[in-house]
Amino acid sequence: MSGNNTISVLGATGVQGGAVARALLADGTFEVRAITRNASSARAQALAALGAEVVEATLNDEASLRKAFDGAYGAFLVTPFWEHMSAAKELIEVGNLISAAKATELQHVVWSTLEDTREAIPVTDDRMPTLDEIYKVPHFDVKGGVADAMFAESGLPTTYLQVSFYWDNLLTDVKPQRDPDGTLALHLPVGDTPIAGIASEDIGRSVLSALKRPAETIGVTLGIAGEHLTGDQLAAAFSRVMGEPVAYRPLSHDQFRALGFPGAVELGNMFQYYAEFPESYLGRRDVELMRSINPDWLSFADFLAKHRDHSGA
Repeated sequence: MSGNNTISVLGATGVQGGAVARALLADGTFEVRAITRNASSARAQALAALGAEVVEATLNDEASLRKAFDGAYGAFLVTPFWEHMSAAKELIEVGNLISAAKATELQHVVWSTLEDTREAIPVTDDRMPTLDEIYKVPHFDVKGGVADAMFAESGLPTTYLQVSFYWDNLLTDVKPQRDPDGTLALHLPVGDTPIAGIASEDIGRSVLSALKRPAETIGVTLGIAGEHLTGDQLAAAFSRVMGEPVAYRPLSHDQFRALGFPGAVELGNMFQYYAEFPESYLGRRDVELMRSINPDWLSFADFLAKHRDHSGA
């Protein structure tokens, strides 16, 4: 590293970037430059208190990204698709990231990506809606189908990190709900198919491991998951932590798409991809790989116990 051990972390106040920043700070091998749009936010200040250098930049401003990357050894790169839900905007952001990373000659980039679901379900397949005329699951397809190739063509020394469903979402957006009959129930729309999931903390620790092993990870796609668990197994873990029975009552994909919130159709498509194409989704996410590079991984049950105050128990 020629004495330079600074890692610029994009999205440092978000789920993935925050986990990466905290993992690097706890380990101490690297100096952390936390990149955020608002350096005065509570989350940014919390990272500063842990020892991070906090720098403001936006993905739409390449000049600000160059300043944020300048003098760093490497970077963790992630895009905020759900802030705008636009594949076209995400590609502009990716282009700016690549240009800034090349201009500042970063020596190792870890790019948070996903696969192109259209390899499993073509646009012409009517089992799920086609979105924006060319995508099935845009936040997956734009990364695996376009952005990954942009990184490869750039020549940047890149590790491609394919993450899994965040267990953290089961404490917030899709947490168990009280049904009209009084039963606490998990309604994750994946039927009987196991889902590959991961605690956000384990994303951070996996990125740390990748950055420590550039010779083994540059040019490599790392698909990581903590466990592959069915809805019944997830509900059973909730039952143990919450101290009351939690049922698994999965919605259908169409029911989920009909919920009407922004992004419901795309997320319904994503869950349908999980459920109907496990050879593609589960097959890319290697539990043993993640455990080998991150021996301190959290099981879902341990994750729930650790975050008991947020589980509703």
